[in-house]
Amino acid sequence: MHDSPVKVPLLDLKPQYQALAAELDAAVAEVVRSQNFILGPEVECFEQGVATYCGVGHAVGISSGTDALIVAMMALGIGDGDEVITTPYTFFGTVGSIVRLGARPVFVDIEPDSFNLDVTKIEAAITPRTRAIAPVHLFGQMAPMRSINRLAREHDLLVIEDAAQAIGARQNGHAAGSFGHVGCLSFFPTKNLGGFGDGGMLVTDDADYAAIARQLRNHGMEPKYIHSRIGGNFRLDALQAAVLNVKLPHLNRWHEQRRDNAARYHQLFAAAGLIRDISQLEHSLERGIVLPAEHAENYHIYNQFVIYTGQRDELMAHLKANGVGCEVYYPLALHQQECFRLLAYLPGDFPHAERAAAMSLALPIYPDLTPAMIERVVAVIADFFT
Repeated sequence: MHDSPVKVPLLDLKPQYQALAAELDAAVAEVVRSQNFILGPEVECFEQGVATYCGVGHAVGISSGTDALIVAMMALGIGDGDEVITTPYTFFGTVGSIVRLGARPVFVDIEPDSFNLDVTKIEAAITPRTRAIAPVHLFGQMAPMRSINRLAREHDLLVIEDAAQAIGARQNGHAAGSFGHVGCLSFFPTKNLGGFGDGGMLVTDDADYAAIARQLRNHGMEPKYIHSRIGGNFRLDALQAAVLNVKLPHLNRWHEQRRDNAARYHQLFAAAGLIRDISQLEHSLERGIVLPAEHAENYHIYNQFVIYTGQRDELMAHLKANGVGCEVYYPLALHQQECFRLLAYLPGDFPHAERAAAMSLALPIYPDLTPAMIERVVAVIADFFT
């Protein structure tokens, strides 16, 4: 199969840029002409657009998704000695932010089919020191927020939604980021709504939290050179906001294209006889794959399309040798990372998260994939298993 002309990158952002190049270039040029690079009207416009899009009262532009998490926790007063319940299977920033503020992450295992927090395990992890729950909407599908919010109310806990991969994802019709006390978004270039560099957003319905976040992102300064809080330099650049203002109106169409691509994968993998039941993960999953599930209440935006396979590393090598991009998100669960050894978790403490780290593989899913490219991905995988 090495002679096929169809190359399929994991992600190709050039078609999206080319389709909007005139508008994007003009938006960037306008900021350059104005010489207004720090906050200002482009950022305010984008904040209003995102608040409306997410169905919340307030949006605060932040320098990255990770910084949005840090600012959110600072605004909520999370710090030394506090515990925050979260997932061990996520991007590093979720947990790194908790530790940086002197709090302790307390891990709960994931549901294998959604990769998100297993809500049935949260209550057992709550202690007198627990201040917050930080669910992650991984790969573009929301964690079970009604159940999480109910537990939070019963135990008087804060809820911080890590929606970095999930802007526009919905649950029972409500947007990611609108369920918790605060939600955190990322506009890293690989996200469904990606900038030309780093960028993030804090969204909330609470005017007080929003006001504190605006102060914290600018060194805790309000008014100028007067500091009632210690913040940091966590501002969203005007250049990034200008780019994102152009892209935001196209986001729902891009979600639909990703969803169409996911449906096509399901259809083609089924036709090839490669789909296995998720129960096989616990035994030996060979000669087939488990596909991501979309829970009935969810609108999944497929920031990543992640499969399970028992021969992950071999399949990855085969895909790359045949010109098909793929990636492992994430090769270690966070309790397995060297820097979190002090948390004293042991191998086997979170078996579903560990299995996801060992068996999962992301396939191309970006909006500009053609049907021929998706067919090529499936054909190369079918070839591997036969």
